[in-house]
Parts: sequence; structure tokens; C-alpha cells
Amino acid sequence: MTGDATTSDTETAGQVTVVTLLTKPDCAMCDHAKAVLAKVGADHRLRVEEISLDSPNGALLAGRAGVLFAPGILLEGAPFAFGRLSERALRRSLDRRTTTRKG
Repeated sequence: MTGDATTSDTETAGQVTVVTLLTKPDCAMCDHAKAVLAKVGADHRLRVEEISLDSPNGALLAGRAGVLFAPGILLEGAPFAFGRLSERALRRSLDRRTTTRKG
């Protein structure tokens, strides 16, 4: 993987949450995070940008966000989690964002 982001859109019209996924090769927790994002993306409009932690951009983002190991997850550029991604915590955060945007 290069340092370039790859984008997976599950968006149509409306608000989209940008999720940055910082990954490493051969990372089981990264594969888990991708599966969680795909599952949650069925219910929430997400634009997932995958960036290798081995790239200069990935290392910079990880340093700024305090990501200690892969995978790192940023929501709209803000640190959300690193390591094993909790589907429940992600859904709660996205639900709060959706409610805040509507209100």
C-alpha cells in the first residue's frame, strides 16, 4: 500500500462522516476494523479513507492523533480509537453526531 488514501463511499445524499483508517499490512485488528466499518456503513453514511501507518502521511496523522498502534480511527479528523474497534462505541458516536447535526 502506498501513502495515498483509498476511498470507499457508502454515501448518497445527506451528511457523510469521514472516517480515516490508519492501517498496517497483515494486521488482524485492521481487518476487524474494516469489517466493522462495512457493517456500520450499512446504517450510517461513511466515507472511509484508508492510509498506511508506514506512509509519511499516516505517520504524521498517527502522531497528531496519539495513535500508538494499528488500526487508528479518526472521525472527521479527530481521534476516535486505536486497536480493536468497538462497533457499539462507533455506533453511539455516529448516532450522537447525527442527532447533533439534525438539531
